[in-house]
Amino acid sequence: MLIRKLLPVLLVAACAPALADDPEFTLQLREHRFTPSEVKVPAGAKVRLVIDNQDGTVEEFDSFALNREKLVFPNSKGTVFIGPLKPGRYEFMGEFNQSTAKGVVVAE
Repeated sequence: MLIRKLLPVLLVAACAPALADDPEFTLQLREHRFTPSEVKVPAGAKVRLVIDNQDGTVEEFDSFALNREKLVFPNSKGTVFIGPLKPGRYEFMGEFNQSTAKGVVVAE
């Protein structure tokens, strides 16, 4: 009985260091523009992208190249995990403001 109760706790504890090791990069969204518009990440590594939406409207981080979508509410943050990526350029955009909210992830 004790093992049943402790097993979930041990599994979470064992996974926590792996989550902490992922490199993290932050994209700010302000006035419907991503800053920085180019993010350099290590090729071959899993990466955590934090999208900090500082606008007063909802935005959807969207990337066909990365196969990711994430709805980020006004004045809040969203997290997207990408990779491991091969060296190259991977475009992304804000679904609701495609003409201004755009950028690229560069894996090197």
